[in-house]
Amino acid sequence: MTVQSAELVSEAPYIWRARRPDSRHRLICFPHAGAGATAYADWVPLLPPGIELVAVQLPGRQNRIVEEPFTEVAPLVQTLVHALRPVLGGSFSFFGHSCGAALAFELAKALRARGGPVPEALFLSAQPAPGATGIRPLYDLPDEEFHEAMTALGGIDEEIAADEFVMASLLPVLRADFTLWERHRTAPDAPLDCPITVIAGDGDPRAPKESVEGWRDQTTGAFEVHFQPGGHFYFMDSPAGVVDLIAERVPAAPEPGRTV
Repeated sequence: MTVQSAELVSEAPYIWRARRPDSRHRLICFPHAGAGATAYADWVPLLPPGIELVAVQLPGRQNRIVEEPFTEVAPLVQTLVHALRPVLGGSFSFFGHSCGAALAFELAKALRARGGPVPEALFLSAQPAPGATGIRPLYDLPDEEFHEAMTALGGIDEEIAADEFVMASLLPVLRADFTLWERHRTAPDAPLDCPITVIAGDGDPRAPKESVEGWRDQTTGAFEVHFQPGGHFYFMDSPAGVVDLIAERVPAAPEPGRTV
């Protein structure tokens, strides 16, 4: 089968998709704090032909830069329950990095509470498990310290980090995302039953090894932890390795021909 060369494009306010009409599985990706859907654009040619990529675009970034970011988790999750309906058919999984992992997890729980559809697997990247302790909060740091903390984490191009005008627009969105998720406490619901695969950098100060094992308690299904070389943005250094890991673990999918 030939891999289609579709690019990741905007189809709706919350949905960017690289359409593969003959795909058998859909990987829905949730970006990290401050990032937009194009954070996953480089994944499209790396995925096998049977997997279609969708990336979620939240308010306050890229083509939605003029919109206010969400300030509460519950309204964000409920908005996505409805906004993502066009891509929640057939066989699909969630991938989220950092704050995006927390969002993917909360959305999976919300979908289960509504009776589905639910993801067949969760891939949670660089995010401590609910209840993990010892992670320094960043959301309430003074402006200069917050700026330094964000650039120290990585994930921001040097040219952007050096551009005061761009950073002045980016930092409020970053702070809004960190505020949203660092203050959030997940409800003590029953574990999910889908497999959870946790991925993290082996030198990540935001998701150290002891902080991610607790994800095991959030599923009755299979559970794995994989550490990659690198820090918080390990997957930017070697996206192919992460994509291969995910592609090897997506569930068996139905035959081609899905039309959604």
